[in-house]
Amino acid sequence: MINPRTLTAGVLLAALTAALALTVRKDGYFTDSVGLSWWYAACWALFAAAVFAVRKAPVRQAVVLVIAGGVAVAATGLLAPPRTSTDSYRYAWDGRVQATGISPYDHAPADPALGGLRDDWLFPSGAGCAGPDLVRIAGPQGEVHCTRINRPQVHTIYPPVAEGYFLLVDSLAPDGSRHKALQVGGVALSLGTTAALLLVLRRRGDPRSAAYWAWCPIVPIEAVNNAHADVLGALLTVVGLGVLMRRRIAGGALLGAAIATKLLPAVVLPGALSGVRRVRDAAAVLLPAAAVVALTYLPYVLVSNSSVLGYLSGYTEEEGYDDPSARNRYALVRLVLPDDWALPAVIVAMLAVTAHVLLRGDPERPWSGALLVTGSAFLLLTPGYSWYALLLAALVALDGRWEWLAVAVAGAAKYVTVRSDADPQSMGTWVYAVAAGVVLTGCVLRRRGPRRPAPRGGYDGAGRSSLTTGPYAPTL
Repeated sequence: MINPRTLTAGVLLAALTAALALTVRKDGYFTDSVGLSWWYAACWALFAAAVFAVRKAPVRQAVVLVIAGGVAVAATGLLAPPRTSTDSYRYAWDGRVQATGISPYDHAPADPALGGLRDDWLFPSGAGCAGPDLVRIAGPQGEVHCTRINRPQVHTIYPPVAEGYFLLVDSLAPDGSRHKALQVGGVALSLGTTAALLLVLRRRGDPRSAAYWAWCPIVPIEAVNNAHADVLGALLTVVGLGVLMRRRIAGGALLGAAIATKLLPAVVLPGALSGVRRVRDAAAVLLPAAAVVALTYLPYVLVSNSSVLGYLSGYTEEEGYDDPSARNRYALVRLVLPDDWALPAVIVAMLAVTAHVLLRGDPERPWSGALLVTGSAFLLLTPGYSWYALLLAALVALDGRWEWLAVAVAGAAKYVTVRSDADPQSMGTWVYAVAAGVVLTGCVLRRRGPRRPAPRGGYDGAGRSSLTTGPYAPTL
């Protein structure tokens, strides 16, 4: 017998899937960003309603729905070419370059030395150059060509594990698959993350929380349709944090692999060290992480003639981390402090949050401290790229503090409205201010609510804790 709450969640999930399919099919980022924003809003509203419904459903039925819904939601990202980002074209190019035995760090895509690798898909010409997301470059004979790859004049920025993934996809992809190969890879990685979440939460949480990731609109849009490699970093982070409590060395190595995928997962390290009091225990996490980063970079260092850091320094300058007014960086801090004080204030605030997690964090729930540090970094830095929040969504699913998803909504709103008539700086500040308010409200309500014992083990089919309990409130 299907529980009424399960049925309600299923109906809402079907509506969410339909809305996501229409959103992915809508090509409005350049031509109708306001209309696209409303579609985003509808998807997030349906997601919130579906998750609210499933959290009261019997666990066994809910897990089946989470898995089935995760497949359906992720599949919607396959319905169109990348709509709001061109990063995956760089991924495809890096994979192609590596397949010929050339280091991806040695040449920019516009370099004539790699002219023989160009094709009409990544480097169209003539009428194919009409799209607003195409960049003009010089052709082999000096004629005007164009490319789908953004920043074609600079070397790649992606770390080695990501580059290895690009090479793997290129090696496995059939001829002519184009963008679909990386999108299918995004489906596999997002579903793998769902499976990893269910395994971790079965033992140390409520498996229904996996819906926060599996059904989240950011997954089909950014992990699948735009095929961002951040999803691989999120998967490695989830597995690393799950393994960490039993095998520190293995967990640290997995976190190192996550960092060598997209650098951002480095912010979870304080959470991984929550409550650690002995130097050797900290070293058991940090040394394997550092070793994996170094060892994955080493082959590229040996075969590359250029720096393996690529465009990293130029990217940080471009994104305004040195000049916060350039890209509305540190927007919330700059509401109350002068621009010159913003960066020092952010550093002090992050050190304080990190110290709190290291000293007061729960070693049995390393993802809780990781979520606090990661979410705080987002609120302080106010990034403008929505796919960065894939890591945040995975941590929310592990920890269950849904209020932090407001930060992911803010990132999506800032990114998709940047081409609208609205002032992008005021819009970015406003949406992150609302997200900060939601986070603070959630924290207050959680502290004032009744404290009930949380499971330290799994759940039985009826939703009851099957093992021992501890002093922390349930995540749902």
